[in-house]
Amino acid sequence: MDKIKFGTDGWRAIIAQDFTVENVARVAEASAKWLLKQTASPSVVLGHDCRFAGELFAETVAKVLTESNIKVYLAKDFVSTPMISLGALQKNANLGIIITASHNPPSYNGFKLKGSYGGPLLPDKIEEIENLIPEIPSQNFKTVDLKSKEKSGLLEYIDLETIYCNHVGENFDLELIRNSGLELGYDAMYGSGQNVIRRLLPDATFMHCDYNPSFDGQSPEPIYKNLIPFSEMIKTAENIDCGLATDGDADRIGLFDNEGDFIDSHHIILLLIHYLVKYKGMKGKICTAFSTTVKIKKMCEHYGLELETVKIGFKYICGIMIKEDVLLGGEESGGIAIKGHIPERDGIWMGLTIWEYMAKSGKSLKELIKEVYEITGEFAFERIDLQLDETVKNKIVENCKNKYYNSFGTYKVQRMEDLDGWKYFFNDDEWLMIRASGTEPVLRTYAESSTQEKAFAILEAAQKTLFG
Repeated sequence: MDKIKFGTDGWRAIIAQDFTVENVARVAEASAKWLLKQTASPSVVLGHDCRFAGELFAETVAKVLTESNIKVYLAKDFVSTPMISLGALQKNANLGIIITASHNPPSYNGFKLKGSYGGPLLPDKIEEIENLIPEIPSQNFKTVDLKSKEKSGLLEYIDLETIYCNHVGENFDLELIRNSGLELGYDAMYGSGQNVIRRLLPDATFMHCDYNPSFDGQSPEPIYKNLIPFSEMIKTAENIDCGLATDGDADRIGLFDNEGDFIDSHHIILLLIHYLVKYKGMKGKICTAFSTTVKIKKMCEHYGLELETVKIGFKYICGIMIKEDVLLGGEESGGIAIKGHIPERDGIWMGLTIWEYMAKSGKSLKELIKEVYEITGEFAFERIDLQLDETVKNKIVENCKNKYYNSFGTYKVQRMEDLDGWKYFFNDDEWLMIRASGTEPVLRTYAESSTQEKAFAILEAAQKTLFG
């Protein structure tokens, strides 16, 4: 069988092609071997999201682990990734495992690993597990009877959704939000966050909050082009103050204001820093991925906060959060974590924090963003993902490595950073970034400028240069 490799955030593959019961059993077996090297009596919190055959794959993992004498807490029904991470922390488990391909297309499924601290397993540990993956499963896992494992105590079913909702109730003033007069909308994108907001804020307006493993044929990624029906619904309703969207496993956030305009993760990160520091009096380090806005640096300078930039992949942010006093860790892709929760991306938690901010301040999202702009100045960020022939993609990557690009149309490169991909600065506030995806066969291009039109103009100039 082919070698299984973990990407930016877990192992992902096409269902029935490479993501098979046998291959899932191979990864589960490696996880079991690794756990037994760490401790004599390990335990695992395990679950799956809303994707096709999630229950089958999760039960396969449960069979392999329990047959290796590892205690498994198996989630009832589908769950979000933050629920697994929180469950691992609260149950003092040695590992969390969720069967999910996050925001990837419906044909994919995946395998994410979480640490005992409630966040992504760190890269060196993932590599250790990767190196233990056998070429074929050594167990006859298909004959394992989970009912007998439950009777023996090795398997225990657990209600992670209730645990999560209780945790939210302990950390948010939900009555304040419910009684604020705010009209709220939520688009689950058919993902595993679909029941949580319904439980917490039943008066919200809901969209795509039912079970649909094919996600209606669309990647459940909370970016504007995938959320146009939600935007139109907000515009048509005319009374929704804010709309929240989360991805397939509910760890990423998308946001809309009362006019149905999309608020990207860069603005959300700045809003959260501003709220946590100015209004809640909190402090701590800010840790963001390489592809986020340069305005975060201005916000940090304004509040006297330390800023560290890391490679793309939340596991790198998590590595710092579990060792240092971090106020916020965030990525361009919508994955954000804040102090007081777990060192894990959580779209619902971030959405509730923004709604709490709106409820306490009595201000609209537009008014709150205006406060941010008073500190950072206005800006816009855009990203275009290019589906390319592998040869063309590799040629562009080689050109970037060899410092081939000195300009993109009329945009002259003043300096370049290459922490993770290639970031070409035209001045302090305008830049273009090129990076090959770690989980999909695409080349990502990113741009920031003072307006959306100018950001798109940079991306257009980039494409002419790359393919000219």
